[in-house]
Amino acid sequence: MDVVNQLVATGQFTVVKQPLGFIKVLEWFFAIFAFSTCGGYSGMFEMSVECKNRTDSDLSIEVEFEYPFRLHQVYFDAPTCRGPKTERLFLVGDYSSSAEFFVTIGVFSFLYSLAAISAYVFFLEKYRENNKGAQIDFVVTCVFTFMWLVSSAAWAKGLSDVKTATDPDRVISLIPACDREENRCREVHDPVVSGLNTSVAFGFINLILWGGNLWFVFKETGWLAIFTGYPPPSQEKQPAPESYGQDAGYSGQAYDQQGSYGGSQGGYQPDYGQQGGYDGGYGQGGYNQQGGPTSYSNQM
Repeated sequence: MDVVNQLVATGQFTVVKQPLGFIKVLEWFFAIFAFSTCGGYSGMFEMSVECKNRTDSDLSIEVEFEYPFRLHQVYFDAPTCRGPKTERLFLVGDYSSSAEFFVTIGVFSFLYSLAAISAYVFFLEKYRENNKGAQIDFVVTCVFTFMWLVSSAAWAKGLSDVKTATDPDRVISLIPACDREENRCREVHDPVVSGLNTSVAFGFINLILWGGNLWFVFKETGWLAIFTGYPPPSQEKQPAPESYGQDAGYSGQAYDQQGSYGGSQGGYQPDYGQQGGYDGGYGQGGYNQQGGPTSYSNQM
């Protein structure tokens, strides 16, 4: 419990509310429905063969099939209408490749979505460090988007073929006794394939989710700045200390210039004092010039 509490304490669960994490949760959720509705399917249809001799008839022929839809291995026993003997017949077609490919993509999508959600919650800083985690996530998301497109389209075609191969009217044509007019063959119960139809729908829903998530993952890669011509926010903040130093140096130089200018003004002020001294000398000289005649008059 302590380990769980520590993980919960260090986790950043708010990312799940953001489009990046919320869509990943939807991908994880719908991937489960996609591979479970296909991989867990089993169906059955029923036919009846009524022979001219009623004792040779079989009014309830059940044929069961399931994932991975190797129908050529599915068999049933049909009456020959020529006695109590029966004949073993096989269905036609092998559609396991498209079904297994679809389920495989669903399982791997489920696992990767779970791993990505864990990375978002517990290692978000490392995920965004140097954009490496986001770039890897974007590439993997592109791959899964393409795989969902291919697998869903292939399985949709495979499901159409499965429906055709398990159509009771088509299977009845494989029974030799039904080719004779005195015998009567009909279908009793069609296979229920609504679960398989749902699996195809979930496949294309996953395609939409993974394709839509490309934009939100792409914004985390930092490649958007290359296309727009603007540097990423992390690169805008780095030159700040250098520019601050340049501003400080410039202000220091301006201050030194002002200080030297003030010093020159201070050195210039004694000149005004010298002028004052000059004035004083002038006054003294004037006094001596005036004193001259006074002393001369005294001599007189």
